[in-house]
Amino acid sequence: MKIIITGAGAVGYHLAKMLASESQDIYVIDENQERLNYVQSQLDIYAIYGDAKLPSVLQEAQVESCELLIAVTSSEETNLLIGVLGKKFGAKRVIARINSPEFTHENEAKLFQGMGIDEIISPMELAANEIKLLVEHSLFTDECEFESGKLRVVGIVTTHDSPIINKTVKESAHLNPDLQFRPIALSRNHETSIIKADTIIHEGDTVYFISDEASLPVITELSGQKTFNIENVMILGGSSIGILVAEKLQDEYNVTLVERNRVLCEEIAGKLKNTLVLNADGRDVNALEEEGLADMDAFIAVTGDSESNIISSLVAKNHNVKKTIARVENIDYIHLSQRIGIDALINKKIIAAGNIFKFVRKGHVDAVAALHGVDAEIIEFTVKPGSQITKNTIANSKIPSGCTVAGVVRGHEGYIPFGDFQILAGDKVVVFSLNECIQSVEKVFL
Repeated sequence: MKIIITGAGAVGYHLAKMLASESQDIYVIDENQERLNYVQSQLDIYAIYGDAKLPSVLQEAQVESCELLIAVTSSEETNLLIGVLGKKFGAKRVIARINSPEFTHENEAKLFQGMGIDEIISPMELAANEIKLLVEHSLFTDECEFESGKLRVVGIVTTHDSPIINKTVKESAHLNPDLQFRPIALSRNHETSIIKADTIIHEGDTVYFISDEASLPVITELSGQKTFNIENVMILGGSSIGILVAEKLQDEYNVTLVERNRVLCEEIAGKLKNTLVLNADGRDVNALEEEGLADMDAFIAVTGDSESNIISSLVAKNHNVKKTIARVENIDYIHLSQRIGIDALINKKIIAAGNIFKFVRKGHVDAVAALHGVDAEIIEFTVKPGSQITKNTIANSKIPSGCTVAGVVRGHEGYIPFGDFQILAGDKVVVFSLNECIQSVEKVFL
């Protein structure tokens, strides 16, 4: 597949890195020669220097032969123009990154589709939605929902109080008599593995379960975690994502937003009617203490400085704040969260890439989700008539050992399938796959 990425910034680079590992033909266009040289030195891609919104540059990249054009420069106006021009010149599918979440609403999305842009991606909106989910289900390190919540994949850390530690999954099966959920994978010492019947769960493992909504409290209990309610939330940083998170939370929680820029504080206070906006420097521990840090149930650090977000979250944890979430731009930090005591790290690039990746995957892919710090993907397929997966039960299908069929949505019902389950055409199937097995599992759904 020929893919053109316009913009060699952080998002463009991360996308190129992920796509290049899939043996795709990747072209990256940028007018910053230094940035372009760096991408070309690190990845096996074709680099084109120039302004991608100029027709001559798109024609140099032979945009008419590309199957996917991804516009992810820092300017949403530029991305929209590139998308319109690219489709006019013959690009089969166009995705544009925008900053404002307003453009992701259904009516606006249809407007842009009429202009030739197939998909609008807002990393900020996607990240804010994930933060909201993490606050709502406070004990989970990750959460992905499929088919409007009919099935959920959640990550949770096991404690010494867990009745499933130091036992195989088979030995703990009696704790799940109705089979309403299933452990599908675990992360231990930065390594991800698919859970089998003889897998032994250890204290401190991050275990990923697939479940329906009703069984989430049972998963929490089996993991040895103690439930708690979140009422008071502090958000550090009046950036666009900080404002958006406050908008999503302020009607359900007591939200305090801390921003050190006084002028910006006044602007934010005019927008957020149900949020307490405070002018203080979040890097100052005394200032945070004076603003009631110890009374908070959740602390969300979303400034533009990853290190400040991490440090302030650790300070919050030291003040017994139950849930801490930090935004980080450096992907290398993602693996640190559980080791250093932060409950969840959010990276917009990873979240956006997961949403874009479904257009690269083979088979009828409805969604792709990437878990933080895990070398795996969760892929939702719609099963086509005649697909290989429909010809045998799951146990007799040629599914690679590095993946597992985690869940199936049939009609309005979600199912946790086991070996004797027969998948039918029209089913929506949730698959958890290690990265090295993804291309193999795609073939099963062709």
